[in-house]
Amino acid sequence: MRRARTLALLGVLALGGCGSESGSGVDGPVSGATLETLVGRARTLGTIAAGTGDIAPGRIRFTFLIVRPDGRTIDRSRATVWLARDRNQPPFEQATARLERVGVEQTEEDAFEAASQYVTHLDVDRPGRYWLVARPQGSRAAALAQVLVKPRTASPAVAAPAPASRTPTLATTGGRLRPLTTAQKPDRALYTHSVASSLRAHVPFVVAFATPAFCASRTCGPVVDVVSRVRRDLRDNRVRFIHAEVYRNNDPGQGYNRWMREWGLESEPWIFLVGADGRISAKFEGAVSVRELRAAVRRYLMR
Repeated sequence: MRRARTLALLGVLALGGCGSESGSGVDGPVSGATLETLVGRARTLGTIAAGTGDIAPGRIRFTFLIVRPDGRTIDRSRATVWLARDRNQPPFEQATARLERVGVEQTEEDAFEAASQYVTHLDVDRPGRYWLVARPQGSRAAALAQVLVKPRTASPAVAAPAPASRTPTLATTGGRLRPLTTAQKPDRALYTHSVASSLRAHVPFVVAFATPAFCASRTCGPVVDVVSRVRRDLRDNRVRFIHAEVYRNNDPGQGYNRWMREWGLESEPWIFLVGADGRISAKFEGAVSVRELRAAVRRYLMR
């Protein structure tokens, strides 16, 4: 099933090309250069596959893959990212994207899945359509994408109250895991508490809305494994960890379930960190690394 998954392109414009991505032909100063100029210096024009699409003004966590014309990803430890309001304008922001491992471990069955993704943070002060160029450092490859920044996100904003969804637990299924998760090796601890009960108890929690068996991109499958790994790493009973599937009766043909609608989620996976005050402290759209999530839990929920 995983080998049949499609590569999701969320709000991006892809450019194809050919050639070698080795070398450093597009390194160097970019003062006064437009995005078109930056792309023109590249020998290989890759495709950006974005993992982030629900974006509003502010500090943006933007995740992406850079895919070669042959379908393989370009994985360097860093990439330089430029952002402009038009592809024929100089960028108003330059940032570094870090390559983050998105799974816990990769098996032969997961060979189609991308093991890593680039993560960068950008500041955008108003909604609109922006253009982004990404270039792996020390490479002659580059990719150009269009990024849509909406007036507000469909998902709950940081600092907003978390919806009190009565997500199912082992108590509601008579101890059966199968109705609760499509994970092959479920972590029972993720199905002990619901979102609603955690809010009533004023206990900070991490909740992942994800479907391990049916996710449709190259980076979303390991999200529940990452949540489980962070739970085991931290071993802190002050923080709860919750997983909720996204489809009615775990059947994609039946559409999203009630709690996906309650949280306004138009895609999956999502991870939210909710404080003891019931407000959202941080959120992650798409895949996230163990390092990123563990650091966020320590920063926002274990203070």
